[in-house]
Amino acid sequence: MTDLFSLAGKTALVTGGARGLGRMIAESLIGAGATVLITARKPDVCDEAARAMGATALPGDAGTPEGIAGIAAQLRGLGITALDILVNNAGRTWGAPIEQFPDQAWPSVMAVNVQAPFRMVQELLPELQAAGRPDDPARIITIGSVGGVRPNDFGAYSYGASKAALHFLTKQLAHDLAARHITANAVLPGFFPTAMTRHLRDNPETGPERTVPLRRLGRAEDIGGTVIFLASRAGAYVTGADILVDGGLSVM
Repeated sequence: MTDLFSLAGKTALVTGGARGLGRMIAESLIGAGATVLITARKPDVCDEAARAMGATALPGDAGTPEGIAGIAAQLRGLGITALDILVNNAGRTWGAPIEQFPDQAWPSVMAVNVQAPFRMVQELLPELQAAGRPDDPARIITIGSVGGVRPNDFGAYSYGASKAALHFLTKQLAHDLAARHITANAVLPGFFPTAMTRHLRDNPETGPERTVPLRRLGRAEDIGGTVIFLASRAGAYVTGADILVDGGLSVM
């Protein structure tokens, strides 16, 4: 049991790993023994975060096909031929009243939140397949959202739809890749202390003390522990799952 949650010897890539949930996840994976690579669009931000946590920086835009190809090229340039864990975390949101919600909020959000995770899997499939074993599959972990299973009052129309699509996409990947010894699961966080939720947390009507049954924000160990479970030997038999980490928000 001592090594049930150990990630020693594993290599992980976390997109959007310099800040917010991505950084919480990356630091947790490092703490469990994994070698971690992170992406971020701004090279200086990516490099600074990687140095601070002991990760490797792969600066680039994980939200576009061209950026994803560049990130994969950097990974291969490091001599990495097998990738044990891919965490598709990078995302985008947009909120506005229904009357003002713009057309441009759809393609940009859907591209980053749905198309890009698929493209990342597609690009790194050879490395994932090289890492997978019958009793120890490679792991794809997509960061969805409680916003993809529960309507909200924030006007995040394209965001909620994109996360719902991402949850289904993860199940499709689980179905298609199981025979290649690759699992795919989605983690659905609620309120965590990130830039994306600041406007909600600062509003007493929408803050966690009022809306979350457990009456608090999520912590780094909440999201990190869930990802470690899925990435470790403990989660080797789990695929196609949606795991809510939302303090009960989805049942309110």
